[in-house]
Amino acid sequence: MAESLDMFHRAKQRTFSGLTRDAEHRWTGPFYFIQAADPQLGLMKAWKDGNCDGGGDEWTEEVELTKQAVEAVNRLRPRPRFMVLCGDLVHSMPGTEFKEGQERDLKEALKGTDPSIPLIFVSGNHDIGNTPTPSSVENFCKTWGDDYFSFWVGGVLCLVLNSQLFFDASACPQLKEAQETWLEDQLSTAASSSSAGPKHILVFQHIPLYLQRPDEENDYFNLQKEVRQKLLDRFRKAGVKAVFSGHYHRNAGGYFDGLDMVVSSAIGCQLGEDTHGVRVVVVTADGVVHRYHSLEQLSTAGMDEDLRALLEA
Repeated sequence: MAESLDMFHRAKQRTFSGLTRDAEHRWTGPFYFIQAADPQLGLMKAWKDGNCDGGGDEWTEEVELTKQAVEAVNRLRPRPRFMVLCGDLVHSMPGTEFKEGQERDLKEALKGTDPSIPLIFVSGNHDIGNTPTPSSVENFCKTWGDDYFSFWVGGVLCLVLNSQLFFDASACPQLKEAQETWLEDQLSTAASSSSAGPKHILVFQHIPLYLQRPDEENDYFNLQKEVRQKLLDRFRKAGVKAVFSGHYHRNAGGYFDGLDMVVSSAIGCQLGEDTHGVRVVVVTADGVVHRYHSLEQLSTAGMDEDLRALLEA
């Protein structure tokens, strides 16, 4: 796609402008961020039509919901340190009819985000394909930024991963190997650091490791058991505090052996009983606390007081 993300910073060379280790490696006290997932422009119409394999020829509802989310986040005081969108930015698969229009309209909806709130983009299966190819990953990177990278915020190391490479990399095994090598380097460096190491390590990806329990059966909405267990072992060994994901279009997750698996429902189409919303995540010296809020709740007058209380606790 020819249009660039000129109005946004993008991850390049496996890091994010302004949120580098040099600039943000020191713990400076509690902060919070917004985790969102699955705006997925086009799915609501496709879901109603019973044709989710189609690209969805209408996405006005998702555009309005995304604008509502942006407006609510912009009103928060203090402002979040960043907002991360955990994949499935649009519904149309790579190379299909409506993808370019959906991406264009999502950018337009997001450009109202206050410039002081960096937007972090995570790749989902609809962004790069259920079986990604070198071409589909390259196109994502051109449009939204790197598909995997690290960034730092207030002494906390954040890792953004391309979970589709864990799910099915049969068409791009070299890309999978490159991410594996990079991830191992990131985790081993963080685990071996002493006083200069991160206060916490957080991971962001589209597909959850699991929905309810680490030993649950394989499903479309989780990673396969063998892959899941290897990642869990690596993350726990490195001291990862939490993994944030979307994909499920419902809230789910669990806490086992010190690792929080957080599955957040969608800005866009809901497949369960949750409402359109985002998750507010507060990071303190001792841990990470979070709560999913509907877009209406996020806009309430008492939200700022609740945030200040959490940050000062």
